[in-house]
Amino acid sequence: MLAGKAIHELHELLIKKEIRPQEIVEDIFKRIKQAEEKVKAYITLTEEMALKQAQEAENRLIKGENISFLTGIPLAIKDNICTNGIKTTCASKILADFIPPYDATVIKQLKAAGVVIIGKTNMDEFAMGSSTENSAIQITHNPWDLERVPGGSSGGSAAAVAADECIAALGSDTGGSIRQPASFCGVVGLKPTYGCVSRFGLVAFASSLDQIGPLTKDVTDAAILLTAIAGHDPNDSTSAPMKKEDYTQNLHKEVKKLRVGIVREAMIEGLASEVKTTVEHGIKVLSDLGAEVIEVSLPHLDYAVAVYYIIAPAEASSNLARYDGVKYGFRDKTAKNLFEMYCQTRSQGFGAEVKRRIMLGTYALSAGYYDAYYKKASQVRTLIKQDFLHAFEQCDFIITPVAPTPAFKIGEKVDDPLQMYLSDIFTIPINLAGLPAISLPAGLSKDGLPIGLQIIGPHFSEARLLQVAYQFEQALDFKEKPKLEED
Repeated sequence: MLAGKAIHELHELLIKKEIRPQEIVEDIFKRIKQAEEKVKAYITLTEEMALKQAQEAENRLIKGENISFLTGIPLAIKDNICTNGIKTTCASKILADFIPPYDATVIKQLKAAGVVIIGKTNMDEFAMGSSTENSAIQITHNPWDLERVPGGSSGGSAAAVAADECIAALGSDTGGSIRQPASFCGVVGLKPTYGCVSRFGLVAFASSLDQIGPLTKDVTDAAILLTAIAGHDPNDSTSAPMKKEDYTQNLHKEVKKLRVGIVREAMIEGLASEVKTTVEHGIKVLSDLGAEVIEVSLPHLDYAVAVYYIIAPAEASSNLARYDGVKYGFRDKTAKNLFEMYCQTRSQGFGAEVKRRIMLGTYALSAGYYDAYYKKASQVRTLIKQDFLHAFEQCDFIITPVAPTPAFKIGEKVDDPLQMYLSDIFTIPINLAGLPAISLPAGLSKDGLPIGLQIIGPHFSEARLLQVAYQFEQALDFKEKPKLEED
């Protein structure tokens, strides 16, 4: 099945002319017809456009042009990344019919590389959630166990990759929204350094935290996708002035003598024993590869979730103020005056979790509370960043779990927001510090659910991070796939 292959495998077959781009696309849509009714990974499918893009890719091959790794490769795009002429809903009623008039920078880069866009994937509304249960469209199911969540907010992208409904996907990560679903779905998820990938065209949730990144079937594919989308963009004022880099170059280098840090504070109450065991085994794998394992401390780790849930909602409150029914998106047509129109549009257009976070953020930014909440949270954020900088003086990389548990059941935490928020305890600090981190499949739970290992690097260390991840992947040789029954 072509749909089950990785980007680099398909590229080899394409350049040898053993397959055609149209065959890959047709196989993907055949797989989608088999699995999508159960998984519900997509909000929008673009089959006609995908076949046209596949034909364009074949034309490049026929002409003998130098093609990239991504030419003719079908990708899925999270539905908060703007795509010219394709609906971008953020899984929200308020943007249900919004069609952007432009492409996000990452989409322009992918199109230039010859990518085939399969469709837009489901997500938690405006990327606010850890389970994809907050989507106004549908609930996505985990391909490993259809009664469980795929994680969030990039749950649709992770589930589509795991179920072979695309070859790879883009997601976005504000507090773990690439890495946690990657862990739950048994795929690779990379959150790049803040500023490494352009945010132009990414619908904003929390602007100082959001970052676009790849969800893939293996580390090589993550390196290929990052190579395509990373780099400076003058359209994004937070984009780092960095040169283009080929992240596939050093994957095969050994990791001997690299120092790997184990976080003293990571063994928290609520950490599932099988997650602890899996991470410990992952550390042993790296040690056997020649890495030196040392203990490091992140003393302010306990404050990360509280800090995040002040800063992120505050930025969301500001960013989502634009959705008022005036220029675009949903508008309540029964309102008798402007004030009513604002209130009714926003109360009907936003879901419960989005409204909860807007209210939290508005409160934290309000007069009399700004210093007590937002300012204090920003100061503690600086301490968390300094903790990481001090830790990286002692080690090259840090290892933690991705999530405290494997994928939980649909509905299990939906009525307990605090428990849901705590599921991001290991991923949130990385966004607060602006660091790169990758989630890798590291084992299975007793219920046969995937468990991820998180490797964290210093700022702009993606090349070495991917190198360590690749060596770990090769040594562990995790080949398990979800047994999603086919019709």
